[in-house]
Amino acid sequence: MFSKILIANRGEIACRVIKTARRLGIKTVAVYSDADRNARHVALADEAVHIGPSPARDSYLVADKIIAAARHTGAEAIHPGYGFLSENAGFAEACAKAGIVFIGPPPSAIHAMGSKSEAKKIMEKAKVPLVPGYHGDDQSPELLAKEAGRIGFPVLIKASAGGGGKGMRVVEEAGKFADALTGAKREAKASFADDHVLVEKYLTRPRHIEIQVFADGHGNCLYLFERDCSIQRRHQKVIEEAPAPNMDPAWRKAMGEAAVAAAKAIGYQGAGTVEFIANQDGTFYFMEMNTRLQVEHPVTEAITGQDLVEWQLVVAAGGRLPLTQDQLRIDGHAVEVRLYAEDPNRNFLPSTGTLVHLRLPEEGPHVRVDTGVRQGDTVTPFYDPMIAKVIVHDRDRTSAMRRMAALMGETEVVGVTTNAALLKALCSHPAFVGGEVDTGFIERHHDTLFAKLKPVDDRMLAVATLARLMEFAPSGPLNDPWDHKNGFRLLDEGHDEVRWKEGEREVTAIARRRRDGSLGLEMPGGTLEASVRRVEEGRLAIWLGGDTFTATVVRRPAADGIDYAVFADGASRTLRLVDPLDVTQYEATASDEGAVKAPLPGKIIDLRVKVGDKVSKGQPLLVLEAMKMEHTLAAPADGTVKTVRYAVGEQVVEGAELVEFEAG
Repeated sequence: MFSKILIANRGEIACRVIKTARRLGIKTVAVYSDADRNARHVALADEAVHIGPSPARDSYLVADKIIAAARHTGAEAIHPGYGFLSENAGFAEACAKAGIVFIGPPPSAIHAMGSKSEAKKIMEKAKVPLVPGYHGDDQSPELLAKEAGRIGFPVLIKASAGGGGKGMRVVEEAGKFADALTGAKREAKASFADDHVLVEKYLTRPRHIEIQVFADGHGNCLYLFERDCSIQRRHQKVIEEAPAPNMDPAWRKAMGEAAVAAAKAIGYQGAGTVEFIANQDGTFYFMEMNTRLQVEHPVTEAITGQDLVEWQLVVAAGGRLPLTQDQLRIDGHAVEVRLYAEDPNRNFLPSTGTLVHLRLPEEGPHVRVDTGVRQGDTVTPFYDPMIAKVIVHDRDRTSAMRRMAALMGETEVVGVTTNAALLKALCSHPAFVGGEVDTGFIERHHDTLFAKLKPVDDRMLAVATLARLMEFAPSGPLNDPWDHKNGFRLLDEGHDEVRWKEGEREVTAIARRRRDGSLGLEMPGGTLEASVRRVEEGRLAIWLGGDTFTATVVRRPAADGIDYAVFADGASRTLRLVDPLDVTQYEATASDEGAVKAPLPGKIIDLRVKVGDKVSKGQPLLVLEAMKMEHTLAAPADGTVKTVRYAVGEQVVEGAELVEFEAG
């Protein structure tokens, strides 16, 4: 076994590899960019080496810097994690040339599966079922359009060299094919330096089921059952679970054996995932093979009781697989959710900022949390915006979903917008819990999953008001100092008036202090008796109208006031404190319809208009690349382009005015 390994990655996967290495007594070396100087994975490793500026292309994607760091520190092997260089055959070859073990498959296997088109040809020879499509080398737009027509719409355009939803477009009709092809090729070129695409039949209610395979250098190969990864947004996974719901033993065996055949066809070694697209009737087709450890591997670990990173290390060191196929068993059900810094209500737009407050679920017998961040860290525009993976393991699927929904309600993040509320809604949705699973689930149930928030209720208002009042008595329970003096008071009982704003709605709460130290809160819906005490930083123990509960309130300065983030009863709301003495809070904040501003930091990669062009509402103006995804910005109204302030290739900050035009 190795004595020291270098982890050529960052974030939660680097932390996860360090955890297993430490348990096995293996020293670890972290690498980091400027943005990650104080990152969690750097703090956890035994050593850390700086490898360059914040952009991944200047640090985590520079193979020479990674190998130099391994040589400098005496690391015997490199674990690539996932993403970055994990499926780069050239990097694996460079490791071998430097005398360093690459903890992954041989370069030949990476080469074979690195091109989706070539992979399809190999799978066809291995008699693995394939989706009808075109996987050829001729990339002329005319031929691709002709093939799409032959296959029959809807079709899916996919980047041949990559994954993660990048370079992927669903095309419903022939008239939209050309634009979709251009966008897919451009995104593929930017993400993978290769604009080769393939075209496949798009199944209307498919399931995304993948098989975890493992092979060693002694001819052994097996599958560790399946994962269902059908719940997706923008072709990227949101929830993964194992085993797949409604999977019978015969179907599982057929898919598992097909996955093993795929791995054997390319002389595979190490951890890999064979991904299938499946119909509801149980028919399935090979989609791609990821020649690395997957983000969702913890659910497989949970149901099998195995540590897949340990298996990787054993195999890479020349050992045999720890178990045989017959020895593997499925225990219970596991579900994993990806907690992202993103706004589901703005088409999942990534969110950047400092994690002012972070309270993730507590780990225990049923709960595991994989994260690469801590409170106070910053979610930057340079990398994937995932905050954490939360994994639940329980006796059955219903129990696991119920537990996960509760955990998402208890998750507290302030500083960035997250998808926690959507994850809770998904895991408690009757259709999903009942077994309705396919890649279109979120879109089909959009109205219920994205239900408009009702106006904040008296209970949330009361919690925010009590937190505000506690600021005047930080060391203990609320207590009016006038209660301890004999001075003259004109109006008998004293009171405080606290005004809140939620959107355009403004509400007032009046707190009347009793001589016994209790409070009477006059809310829009009536008066509630209350008392409160602080149990820890930001955490309050509250008695309200006969109910006792705890809540968290985080006070955070905003651009034009002070926000109070309230977490109570498995929900969260943000209220703006209205200060009558702060005149800036009453300045107009409406955005100008004659301008388009950058919703987050990024790089301009395509301009669709020039000065003088007439534009109509909804017309695409430009494409912004941020958080490894493309974001098309459209005109908010009809008008004429007056100014284009940036050129293709330029970086812009959040809020920068990009295009100005005269409405009308």
